[in-house]
Amino acid sequence: MNELLFNILSWINSWVGNWGWSMVVFTFLIRLVMTPLDFKSRAGMRKTTKLQPKMAELQKKYANDKEKLNQKTAELYKKEGVNPMSSCLPLLLTWPILIIVFSAMRTVANREMLSQLTQILNNQTPVMEPWLWIKNIWMPDSLFSSAWPDLNTLRQIPSDLWKNWFAGLETVPVLIQDLGLTTESFDSANLMTTIQNIQAAMANGNAAYADAVSVNGGWTFNLLVTTMSVMKDYNGYLILPVLSAVTQIVMTKVTGNGQQPQANDQSAQTGKFMMWFFPIFSLVICVGYSAAFALYWVAGNLFMMGQTLLINKMLDEKEKKAAAAAGEGSVK
Repeated sequence: MNELLFNILSWINSWVGNWGWSMVVFTFLIRLVMTPLDFKSRAGMRKTTKLQPKMAELQKKYANDKEKLNQKTAELYKKEGVNPMSSCLPLLLTWPILIIVFSAMRTVANREMLSQLTQILNNQTPVMEPWLWIKNIWMPDSLFSSAWPDLNTLRQIPSDLWKNWFAGLETVPVLIQDLGLTTESFDSANLMTTIQNIQAAMANGNAAYADAVSVNGGWTFNLLVTTMSVMKDYNGYLILPVLSAVTQIVMTKVTGNGQQPQANDQSAQTGKFMMWFFPIFSLVICVGYSAAFALYWVAGNLFMMGQTLLINKMLDEKEKKAAAAAGEGSVK
């Protein structure tokens, strides 16, 4: 599945001609494929939400009898034709899809970074993949990340891709010939040391690379748990990571429309936690990963918001028609 999505993404890029915009098109197609699941989930949420007043009555009436409460709840669901899993199951099914998509995008990013690495090792200027304000979409959109592949991003590349890269070299570049690298150098146990040695060799032997990954003096921030420095050749302005958090908050509000749990309900506390957990999580992830993934995250949030508004409108129309039909039937 990972290779299939990778091939689809590569095919889109062959038509679009820019990896950034290809990510946007790819995200739209993924959201389009997931529309039936989203529609079913949204419809299930609506049915469940309408039962909240009756559920509250049952919880109050059988507060001291959990077995009876479960029995009456099951009877209520059956009577109203509501499947409690109808809203949850589609959402659970989307997670494996998202994980596979993320893996495919990481594969693209890793292969492109290794291609740029080969160019640097051959004392060439790497061919970047720009997108709007971002110099290299395979590096994070951040003032604290270089536009050129650095130690932090090279560490994210798995052992098998390093081995394929090394095996595919026609000749070992001059900069790393003295390292005496073999296929075993890229085994998991040796990988971190090997990457550090390769990065050090590039920094010592390629002046352009050393300058690109150097920090801008006077712009180092101590954040207690870590230290962050503005790079001399920074890759972006943190726009996509911030947008990922902002759109996550807005999307949570949009997709949560119509759900009004009671103030003392445990689900309300859970909702508040999730309201802030995912934006912070997305911010942290998008700061550390490639701008391509951050772009996928932001575009996915925007598409999902639009999709949700459209689905809500369709369900509103469906309910209006059902209510009108019921009214006409009662008149007759």
